[in-house]
Amino acid sequence: MKELMTGNEAIARGAYVHGVTVGVGYPGTPSTEILENFARFAGVKAQWAPNEKVALEVGLGASLAGARVLVTMKHVGVNVAADPLMTAAYTGVNGGLVLVSADDPGMHSSQNEQDNRRFASFARIPMFEPADSQEAHDMVGLALQVSEEFDLPVMLRTTTRVAHSQSFVQPGERREHTLRPYEKNPRKWLMVPAYGRSRRQSLEERLQRLRAYAESCPVNRIIRGDRRVGVITSGISYQYVRDVLPGASVLKLGLTHPLPAELIRRFAAGVERLFVVEELDPYIEEFVTGLGLAVTGKKLFPAGNEFTPGLLRRKFQEAGIDLNPSPSRPAPSPSAGEEMPAIPGR
Repeated sequence: MKELMTGNEAIARGAYVHGVTVGVGYPGTPSTEILENFARFAGVKAQWAPNEKVALEVGLGASLAGARVLVTMKHVGVNVAADPLMTAAYTGVNGGLVLVSADDPGMHSSQNEQDNRRFASFARIPMFEPADSQEAHDMVGLALQVSEEFDLPVMLRTTTRVAHSQSFVQPGERREHTLRPYEKNPRKWLMVPAYGRSRRQSLEERLQRLRAYAESCPVNRIIRGDRRVGVITSGISYQYVRDVLPGASVLKLGLTHPLPAELIRRFAAGVERLFVVEELDPYIEEFVTGLGLAVTGKKLFPAGNEFTPGLLRRKFQEAGIDLNPSPSRPAPSPSAGEEMPAIPGR
C-alpha cells in the first residue's frame, strides 16, 4: 500500500528497507528528520555525533566492519566532513555507505546555498539526486548497491523541496543484510603515502567503470516528446519542467556524478533547441558545453535561489518557447518514450 511521505521520511524508510543497520549524523535543516525517522525502526543503531566529521568517521568505521550505513548532514556540514571524505574515496568501503547532503537553495535555514554537486565531483564519488519521495526511497537502495559494487562512498544529494515535500511512496519490505566479512588489508585501509599512491590509481579505474555505468544507469532516462525543445534536468527541477513544458523532450538525470556523456550527446542530437534547467550552479551546463554542444542555461535561468514553475514559465516565454503543445504533437504520458528502464522495484 502506498503511503504519503516527505523525502526525509522516504530516505529513512529506504535505508531500513535496504538493510542499513547504522545511521549517524549531525542535525541541521533540511536533513534532521532523516535520522529521527530512522531511529524509530527496530534492530538498527541510530545516533547523533558531535559534528559532521565525527559522524562520517563513525559511519566509515561501521562500513569497515561490514554494515550498511547511512550518514546524514546538511550541505554546509560536508565542509566539516571533507577531511575523511576525501580519503574515503581512496580507501573505499566494505559495507555500502550513503552520505546524504541536504542542500538548501534559497537559504531557508542556512548561511549559504553552496551547491554540493561540486563536492561529489571534488571528492570523486558517485552522486544520486531524487526528484520525489519515491525516488528518495529507491535511490538509497541503488546507492548502496553502487557503493558496494564500485567500492566507494556515495552521495545522495537532496534539496529542501524534496526533503520536506510529500508524495506517495510504495515502500518495499525489509531486506536483511548480512555483515560483509572484514579482511585485514593495510594497502587498502591504511593511507600512508606508499599505499595512497596505489589507491589513487585504483580510484581512477573505479571512476572509469562508473562512467560506463552512468550511460545505462536506470535513473538516467530520456523521455521523448516534442523534438523542437529538449531539456536536461535533475532533482526537483524535473517536476517543474514537466509542469511547465509537458510536451517537451526531457533527459532526466538521477545519477549526476559522473555524468553520462554519450547519453547527453544522443539526446542533444535529437532536439532542435537544448536547455539545461538546474538550481544554483551551472554544474550540468558546464559539462554539456564541455562536450561542444550548444545549450542555454544560466544566461536564461538565475544562478541563485529556488526555482518555481512560475519562474520557469516566464523564462521559457522570454526564450520564445511555446508552452502549449500543438494538437498534432500531444504531450507524452510520464512513461512514454523512456529509453531507460525505471528504478528496479518501481
